Parts: sequence; structure tokens; C-alpha cells
Amino acid sequence: MAGSGNSGIDPELVISHKFPESLHTYTERDAAIYALGVGACTKDAIDDKELKYVYHQDGQEFIQVLPTFSTLFTVGIPSQMEQLPGLPFDPRLLLHGQQYIEVYKPLPSHGCILNKTSIAGLHDKGKAAVLEVEIVSYEKESGERLCMNRLSIYLRGAGGFSKSSQPYSYSSNHSNQSAFPKIPKSQPFAVYEECTHASQALLYRLSGDYNPLHSDPKFAESAGFSRPILHGLCTLGFAVRTIIKCICGGDQNTIKSVSGRFLLHVYPGETLITEMWLEGLRYVKLVRPLPYDSFYLSVFSRLKRPVAMCRVIYQVKVKERNRAVLFGFVDLDRLSSSL
Repeated sequence: MAGSGNSGIDPELVISHKFPESLHTYTERDAAIYALGVGACTKDAIDDKELKYVYHQDGQEFIQVLPTFSTLFTVGIPSQMEQLPGLPFDPRLLLHGQQYIEVYKPLPSHGCILNKTSIAGLHDKGKAAVLEVEIVSYEKESGERLCMNRLSIYLRGAGGFSKSSQPYSYSSNHSNQSAFPKIPKSQPFAVYEECTHASQALLYRLSGDYNPLHSDPKFAESAGFSRPILHGLCTLGFAVRTIIKCICGGDQNTIKSVSGRFLLHVYPGETLITEMWLEGLRYVKLVRPLPYDSFYLSVFSRLKRPVAMCRVIYQVKVKERNRAVLFGFVDLDRLSSSL
């Protein structure tokens, strides 16, 4: 049901807003700190699938970068929204609801990134407004497109701005990229359990998200939490890193897209259980055999035929509270050529 139009939001002003282009410069050190912040090498400091994110493993010239590192290019968006014309809202009532990522080429270990930001959607949900913000990132020197992030942000108390009987809804995305699959009722294909550290949020915040909700006990208490909570994008980083480790044979470059919906907070120190299902498998005839490792032998013996592309549906639960905190999908575009 449409609202009375009293929220003060001017939708035409919002969707027509032009953001200035911005630059994001980072170094190998930033990429390594991010990897540690989302749990790389937590279980094993010499993990042969994860050491490459923090060290020049086996003489590699540069460290490798996790695809979710690109979410750091979006850290300044909430503060930019406060200056967005036609969009009055209470920043304390802002919730990061969803994140969608497309990866066009592997992220470099260091560089200067040019970000182009636009409004991708605005929806009146009655008591809340949902704003979709899209950031396309380019390597500044070459001009090559690297990735795209789309955030869905819930603004509680900002709904009811529709002027007609139909709730206002605008979206520039017509390919249903943000549609979420249902969690399968079948047993997961793989399950991975991992503890976060009590200081996980303090480590992750070094990557640039200094919201006191994740570090200040009094601020967290005023927001209704017993103590500071983990960043939602940190939990997403844990989940995608787990999928790379368990499904992709450690090859982060098989990731084509990532989608995540945040359901509930995580407290640092809690145990994350990531459940993974394979869906929509597409098969091809291989020209030559591949030297699969033991995990892939297990995978393909169960699937009977070699996989060229698939979607991983995942769900992350907190073990201590037995609650789902995140779910979504990851699309893989190919098998690792290094297997």
C-alpha cells in the first residue's frame, strides 16, 4: 500500500543525482590486511591455498587479491548518502541489506581505482525506503573495467513517499541479477566451520570501515547490541573465501559474481558455519584430462561429468545461536587451470 507522501523524499531528485567520480588508491599491504581481516590463514598460517593473499608465496611477484576486496571501494557510500539531495533520513536507522558484486578481471595487488557511482534503484516499502547504489570500478591508468558493486540500503522510517496508489519503484537493473534463490532442502554439498577471533572487527576496521558500532561498546549498546558486532561485509568475505577454498580449489579467479543478503548480526568470537550447495551445473566435454586434486576427484566422482560453470548457493549460520546470518550465491565461470 502506498504511503501518504510525507517522508520528504523526492524520488526524481534522488534518481537523477550525479555523483562525482572518485579515486581509491591501495597497496599490497592493504590487500593483505583485508585478507587477514576476513580470516585468511586463521586456521593454518602456512595454508597453501591462502598464503598467497598475504605473502609472495613460491616466489610470486605480487600477492593475490580476494574478489571481495572490491567491497572496500564502496566504504564511503553511507557518508555520501547523507548529502544526497531529496533523500532526508536518519543515519542511525540505515541498514546494509544486500551486496552484489560482478568481477570482470582479477584485482591488481596495488593500484589507483577510478569509481563511478550512480543510483540504481529506489523503492517505497511503506515504513522504509530501499536505495540501490551502483559503483563501477576501473583501473585508472589503463581504463579497464575491473568490477561492479551494487548495494541495497534500507532506510527505516523513510518510506511512504509515493504520490499515487502504487508504491514507487525504480530500478535500472532489468536482468534480475539481485534475485535470490531459495536455500535447498537437501543436504549441503559441503560444510565448513570456522571461528572468528574476538578482535576480528578491530582487525577488519583497519581496512577503512571505522563505524563505531564495530568497536565502541557504549555505541553498540546504544544501538541495542550487548557488544560491538562484526561488519556484515566481513562476514561476506569469510563466506566467499570459504567457497574459494572448498569449491574452487583455492583459485579466486573462478569467481564471476557474488550476491549476499544480510540477515542478522555476528558477534566477534562466534563460530561461522558455511553450508554450500551446487546448482545449475553446465557441462562440457574436456579436450584433455585435468590433474584434479583429491577434492575435485571427490566432486566429479559425485557429479559424473566435468563441470564448466555452476552456481554455489550458500548460507552462513552462527553456531552458538543456531541462527542464519547471511545467505546468497556465488557464480563460477570456469575451472581453475592450475588444478
